This record gives sequence, structure tokens and C-alpha cells, in this order.
Amino acid sequence: MTELRHRQEEACRESEVKIQGEKEQEDHEGAADSQHECKTEDGDSKEPEKDCKGDGDSEVAATAETQKEKEKETVDCSKNSVRKTRDSDKSLLFQRLVKLFFGCLAAVTCGMMYAVYLSTYHERKFWFSSRQELEREITFLGGSGLYYYYYKHMLTVPSFKRGMHELMRDNRTVSSQTINAVEQLFLYPELITSFLYRITGSQDVIEPVYFYIGVVFGLQAVYVTALFVSSWVMSGTWVAGMLAVAWYVINRPDTTKVDYAIPLRDNWALPFFACQVMALTGFLRNSINSATETFCYLLMGASTFTFILIWEHSHYVLFVQGLALFLLDCFDLVQPRKMADIHKVYLSSVFLAYMLQFQNPVLLSSPLLSLLSGSVLARYLQHNMKIGSPVARLMKILLHFYLVFTIGITFSYMVKRIMPVDESDHMLKFLEVKFGLNTTTDFVTNLLLCQEGFQAPSQDFFLRLTQASVLPFYVLVLVVCLLSTLQVIYRRLSGEPMKSNLKLEDGRIGEQPEVIYHVFHTLLFGVLAMVFEGMKYLWTPYVCMFTAFGVCSPELWMTVFKWLKLKSVHPVVLALILSTAVPTIIGFSLWREYFPRVITELSELQEFYDPDTVELMNWIKRQAPMTAVFAGSPQLMGAVKLCSGWTVTSLPLYTDINLLRRKLPKLPCLRHPIQVYIIYQVYAMRSAEDVYKILTSYKANYVIIEETVCSEMSAIKGCRIKDLLDVSNGHVVYEKGEMYAFSKYRRFCHEIKMNYSPYINYFTRVFWNRSYHVYKVNSVISFQY
Repeated sequence: MTELRHRQEEACRESEVKIQGEKEQEDHEGAADSQHECKTEDGDSKEPEKDCKGDGDSEVAATAETQKEKEKETVDCSKNSVRKTRDSDKSLLFQRLVKLFFGCLAAVTCGMMYAVYLSTYHERKFWFSSRQELEREITFLGGSGLYYYYYKHMLTVPSFKRGMHELMRDNRTVSSQTINAVEQLFLYPELITSFLYRITGSQDVIEPVYFYIGVVFGLQAVYVTALFVSSWVMSGTWVAGMLAVAWYVINRPDTTKVDYAIPLRDNWALPFFACQVMALTGFLRNSINSATETFCYLLMGASTFTFILIWEHSHYVLFVQGLALFLLDCFDLVQPRKMADIHKVYLSSVFLAYMLQFQNPVLLSSPLLSLLSGSVLARYLQHNMKIGSPVARLMKILLHFYLVFTIGITFSYMVKRIMPVDESDHMLKFLEVKFGLNTTTDFVTNLLLCQEGFQAPSQDFFLRLTQASVLPFYVLVLVVCLLSTLQVIYRRLSGEPMKSNLKLEDGRIGEQPEVIYHVFHTLLFGVLAMVFEGMKYLWTPYVCMFTAFGVCSPELWMTVFKWLKLKSVHPVVLALILSTAVPTIIGFSLWREYFPRVITELSELQEFYDPDTVELMNWIKRQAPMTAVFAGSPQLMGAVKLCSGWTVTSLPLYTDINLLRRKLPKLPCLRHPIQVYIIYQVYAMRSAEDVYKILTSYKANYVIIEETVCSEMSAIKGCRIKDLLDVSNGHVVYEKGEMYAFSKYRRFCHEIKMNYSPYINYFTRVFWNRSYHVYKVNSVISFQY
């Protein structure tokens, strides 16, 4: 709009200059002619002089009249141009408002439809509305139901303040321990949701469980909307947003875990990360006005703080994002002012989250804070990094890398010396074993390595992405954007400044800072996803968004045509045609192939019923005393805590090393007394006396043995619980392909079912079915032979 106005004003000025020049030329010619005529007359005669003067006056009058007419024409031209400019400005403004309206409407509609889709699918899968409360709670798989227990607890207490106090001094969850559940389990989502349920008066309108899952599904709608807007902002068309949402829904098994484990922290946190990426995408743009930039900055700050507050792994995710932004800053691909503002957002968010997470030392020793400290100090120490010859610049950048990571590692080491953090040491040991740099017999480390999320992705994952057509187009878009980014980096090293006002004819998709950021973003997260399958839930959604942007972006096609030096067809026209035709063809093919599948998926009634678990929970609630303490696998203990509220000995938490690793009493019969995942010892080759001492040391009254764990057969080789325990306890040693056993006892979970001495001296079976055996830990030992 502004550019069009400038062009019209320049045209008017040119016309004025032209008219003025013609006027001056005519005046000069008229004066010369009159003077020439006067000189040719007889100088003694006065009458000719008068005639001559009279002729000159008439010429001047005619010239003045002509000048007034031309000035009037100039004014009319200016008025007409201003009027046309205003009309064109109004027309362009109207077009932009219509485009913005329909784009926002499409984004919100896609988010709402996805939330409805999730709700319908969840109802069909679990028959949720037709089940009793106990059966509904069991559907929260993978130990995630533990979080829902605290939400229920906050609704049963007389006041929110009292409930908060009880959670901060919780001695009814883990036996023999008082924990701050809000700090260790990151319960802010449950606190906020229960508070909203209370103050909105929803008690008489909706059941607590529906309010809880409704909030989670609503956040997934925000997630999808943020991906829509991110793709829209980069491509300039909201068609890209619709294509990104379509790919996201089609690849749902690889983009989200919300359909089978609703209360997980991931499902609460990742929508805020999507909002943060969306705001960052808009903030990095060159062509952005101050009001929009301020809005993006505030949204980025709020979403970053919330993301850190509610997920324990958030600082690792932001560290990877920080690396991408660090690369942009090093190669001078983003304005230094904007990088300073982003650093302020990171630092303020970490500080506020540190205070609200009860001075969590993990945040102070986090790699994110180390990277920020290294970047700030290195920039202060290293001046004039972005000037000089290309070789000098490259050497300065390498030195900058060295300074940043050296300072960051030193900062992290100093923080750990001041306030020891067990989690970071445990994570480092885990990574060493994962990449083959070390070996260990530690049960906790090997158990984590055997989790599906820490395995390399299977071929089925890539096959699904290829069948949905997202992977081939992603590779194409990534290659084009990466090559264009490398060209821009070369130009920057050569001293050429970045162009802020790019045109479609330029064909430089890599000149856009937001595009360069997403190139680094998807590359870094993609590398992690190739190593850890669990990272696919962070990588795949942005693959869908980035690919949709690429195929719908005329700038990307124009970049390709610039490289090919296309001359037979006008490249701009062809780029516009392809950016519309390709996503249309893709969308039609996806609609034709996957829409019937989605409809069939929503119409089918699936069956999820676990009668053995329901029977076990009902027995606990009816037969076990309220002061009883239960021992068993962490996942099962999470379900016991949720459904009954009874105290347990372990929790399904893989982030709190203090709860994961509880000290094993030094037993005389053990050759190597070590720290292990204590309650799993019921599945090891241990004597009845050893297990009895372990359970009584944690005041357990009942122990639950799961048949699926005791007789596990289908796990990954070497990843069965009993195999990991044997290696950790030193009962089995693998050497050169041979296995050597060193335990004189048989497996406890098998032997206790035989009901013979000495097992019946320590334990009494009180409940059993096909899946579970519950034994009471005798308080008085009765020796029977």
C-alpha cells in the first residue's frame, strides 16, 4: 500500500517537473523572439518601439495565462492521484481484512474441529460415557492417571488453599516420605484446572473428569491453530495452514500421545511451545510493524514461561531451539536487537519458573541457561565479530563457538558445585551408555534405555510419513531452503548485507529470517528424532507445518526457477501457478484416501475393558484398610493411587531420580549391595527373607505381583524386567555370548505362588485372578514347615 502511494507521488512530481520545464522553455523562447523583433525595427522610430513593447506585453500575458492553466492541471493531477491512492489503499486494506478474516476463521475452525474429533474418537475408543468412574480412570494408561488423582484431590478438599498446602507437604502418597508433589510432579496444570472448575461453577454443569479432558482437548485445538498460523505466516496463504492441519491429523499416531494418555505433561506443555514457535516466527520477520512485533514479543514471553513451568523437560527443548537461534545470530542472519529481546524472554522465563518451582536447582544447571550465559559473555568479550574478510569472519565465528561452549560448560560446572544436581549426572551417564561410550549394570539406566521412547525409530514410522506424502515433499522443501540458506550465509561472510524488502522476482527464500530459523529448528529436532523415537512427537508436527509452507510458497518455487534459469515460461507466473496447483492436488489426494478412514475410525466402536484390573481395584477399596501401604511396579502403583488413594511405595516417575532410586538395605547375603529400583526386586532371584526385609523397610503391608511382568516373554531382547534385575544384582553375567548364573535362589515371583515354606512364613495370599496376585506382608512371622 505504501509502495503504491510512493509510486503515484513520484509520477505526479515528474509530471510537475516536466510541465515546469516546458513553461520555462516557452518563456525563454517568447522573450527571445520579442527581443529579436524589436531589434529589427528602426531605432529612431518610436512607434515601432511601442508596437514592440505592446507585442511583448501580450506575449507575457499569454504566457502567464498558459502557466495558470498548467498549474491548474498540475493541481488537478495531484488531487486525482491522491484520490486514486486513497481508493487503492482502501481497496488493498479491504482485501487484507477479508483475507485475514477468512484465514483466522479457517484457523479457529480447524482447531475446533480437531478438538471435536479427539473427543469423539476418545468416546468411541473407551465407551467413556457409559462406564463407571473407576473404569474411566483406568483408561488413563501408562501411569498418567497419577496426575488426575491430584486433580480429584483438589476438588474434594474444603478450600483451594488447604489443598495446595496438603500437596506441598504430601505424606500420603509415598511411604516413609514427605514430598512436595507440586514441585516433583509439576502439578500446576491440575491446580489451575481445579481452580477454574471451582470458580466457574461447573459442579452442576459437567462432571470433573469431562472438564479435565475437555481442557486438554481444548489445548490440542490451540496446538493445531498455532501450527496453522505458523505455516500461514511464512507462506502468505492460509491454504498452507489447512494442509498442515490435514497432515497433522493423518499422522496422529506420530504427532501426539493425547489419545491414550491424556494427563501426560507433554499434552499440557506442547501447545504452549507451539504458541511460542508461532510468536517467534512472526517476531523474526523483517516486514512487521511495531504493534504486531510487540504482540508477538508478549505472546512469546508468556508462552515460554508457561512451557517451562508445567513440563520438566522444557528446558532441554528450549536449549535445542536456542541452538537454532544461536546459529542465526552467529552468521548475522537476524537483527541483533531481536536476539537481545529473545535472550531477555529466556532469562526472565527461567527466573520466574525457578521461583514458582520452589527454587528448582535443575533450572539453574540447565543447558539452556548455560548457553545463554555463554552467548552473552562471549558477545561482550568478542567485539567486531561480523567485520573483515570472509576468512577472518569465519575464524571469528569458530572462536565465538569455542568461547560460548567453554563459558557455558564452566558455568554449569560451577552451579553443580554450589548446588549438586543428581538429575544432570544421571542424564550424562544415560547418554554415555546410549551412544556406546560406556557400559553399566545400573538397573535404572538400563530400564530407561529399554523404554520405547528412547529407542531408534522403526521403519514403520518413515513408511507412514511416506504414505501420507509428507516425507517426500518435506525432503524437497528442506533441500531447497537449506541450499538457499547456505547461499545467504556465504553472502553474509562476503560482506553483502541481507535484503529486508524482498520481492517475489528475487527468488531468495533463504533471505527470510523466520524461514532460516525453521530450517535449523527442523534439522536439530530431526537429528534427535533419528536417535530417540519419543522425539518424533516434537519433530513430526513441525515437519507437517514446514512442508505445507514450502509447497504453498511462491518464493520457494521462484527460488528453484532462479537456479534453473527458466526462460521459456515467465517464472513468476509459473511459481504462482505451482504454489496453488500443487497443494490443491495434494489436498484432493489426501481427502480421497484418508477422509473415509477418519470417518470409519469415528464410526467404529472399539472395546477397552480390563476386568482383572477393575476387580483388583474394587478389592483394594473394599477389603484393604485405609492405612495400608501397597508395593508393586510403578505403573500399577500409579493406578492404585488414582483409583483408591492408598499409600504406595513407588511412583511412575522417570524424572525424579530420588524417587526412582531408593537405597536397598545392606543384606548379608548380597555379594554386591547396590542401589536399584527397589520394589522390582520381587521379580528377581531373591530369597523370601531378602524380599521381606526390603518390603518391611518401607512399611509395605501388601505386595502385588503382576503375571505379565513375571512371565514376560515378548519384550526387546535383554529388556525384560527380570533380565535387567539379574544383570543389576550380579545374578547373571553375559560374557562372549555365554550366560553364567550366580544366584542360589529361584525367581521370587514364581516361587511364592507355590505356597510352601519359607514363603508362606513371610507372606499370605489374600487375592488373586488371572493377572494379579496380592500377598499380605505378615507383621508376625510364623514358621511353618
